[in-house]
Order: sequence, then structure tokens, then C-alpha cells
Amino acid sequence: MEDKLHEMQKIELRRGKTIEELNKMDIREFAKYVDSRARRTLLRQSSVIEKFLKKCKECSEKGKPIRTHLRDIVIVPGMLGLTINVHGGKSFMPVTITGEMLGHRLGEFVMTREKVQHGAPGIGATKSSAAASVK
Repeated sequence: MEDKLHEMQKIELRRGKTIEELNKMDIREFAKYVDSRARRTLLRQSSVIEKFLKKCKECSEKGKPIRTHLRDIVIVPGMLGLTINVHGGKSFMPVTITGEMLGHRLGEFVMTREKVQHGAPGIGATKSSAAASVK
């Protein structure tokens, strides 16, 4: 895991800032380096995001998996390298946070719809099935 973080630290992200510089920033300072929609969310919900980061830290210290229903949380540098299980409507799916995900929302990386696999049609599915004998 540390190897991945070292690779990411070499990459310059977000207007020439490195991962180390972004990690030192406050959430409100980081908001200056994201697009307008994410900036507005970060500024308005900074307390919610800080509370979530605190929960992530506590869970990782205890060795528990991080599980959340908060799909609208904006990914900030404090989450880098974490694996967060995000609810997809039916189950929790793991998402490993990387540098390219900064400024996006957790829900963007977990699909909520599955491919539909239809079975055989039942009685009453079509008009012709009503004429069929029932055995």
C-alpha cells in the first residue's frame, strides 16, 4: 500500500500541487483546486466531511472496514489510499481511493444498476399465453 502512495506522490495533481502538499491542506483550502460544484459542496458541508474522515480514521485504527451510505461525499486528500465500502443500493462495494478521484463523489465509482437477465415469460405475460392450457 505504501508503494502505491509513493507512486501517487510523484504525480503532480490539481494545478501543480503534489499529493503531499494537498494532504497538508485544510478542506476549505483544497476547495480552491476543484471545480465549482465540488467547491460549493466542500464549503457548505465541510463539517460533514470532517466527521466522515474522523470515522474513517477510527475504523482503520480498529481494523474494521469502512462502510458508508454517503454517496454524495466529495473525495478529499485525507481519503487517499483508503478502501471504503460504498452502498450501491443492495450491497456494499469496495472503492480504493486514488489521486485521480480527488474532487469526485464516492457514488460515481459504485454502480447502482445491474444488467437485467430475464427468465421465461409466465402465464399472462402475452395475449397468446392466455389461450394456452395450464398443466
